[in-house]
Amino acid sequence: MRVGGCPAGSSRALRLDPHSLPVRYAASDAAADGQTRDIELHRERVVLRRSVGGMRMAFNMPLTAFNGVALRMMPGEGAVAVVLAHDDPGLVLPLHITDEADEAFTEWHDWAETFGLPLLVEDEVGFRKALPQLGEITAGRPKPRRRRRSGLKGRRPAILLRRMTGRISDASPVHRGEREIIARN
Repeated sequence: MRVGGCPAGSSRALRLDPHSLPVRYAASDAAADGQTRDIELHRERVVLRRSVGGMRMAFNMPLTAFNGVALRMMPGEGAVAVVLAHDDPGLVLPLHITDEADEAFTEWHDWAETFGLPLLVEDEVGFRKALPQLGEITAGRPKPRRRRRSGLKGRRPAILLRRMTGRISDASPVHRGEREIIARN
């Protein structure tokens, strides 16, 4: 057991709980000595410890340094991974690895909500946003406006919302050749 928590996950799949932070775990790293790195996840920051060429190093990064929480397909293994996405491929951190797609989907949403980061998907080019966003607000279909208890309720009568505009159809009478009746002074 390590100081500050015990390693999470199992040998079959990586399963971290986004609601029990901080958490410490080990992940594979091809460039590191011993092929592993230690990761500490907190609500505001990530601490990554590894040793390369005998030189020990620790990266203490805020969560804002990461692009978002991404869904990654692992084609060779047939698994789905939820990762903390970064522009540097060496700093992409696995959060959840499973064979079940629906389980990965719910974990993807949970991690993004916990960290307050956007949802991303990985394609052949790189990471891209899964949902359109305007700054930190996810853009979606607008909800219908409710007039009750709104600031505009006292300004306009509700009858104006029920009125329909007139429509000219083929059945509307057209009087051609008749004299107009106009009140002139």
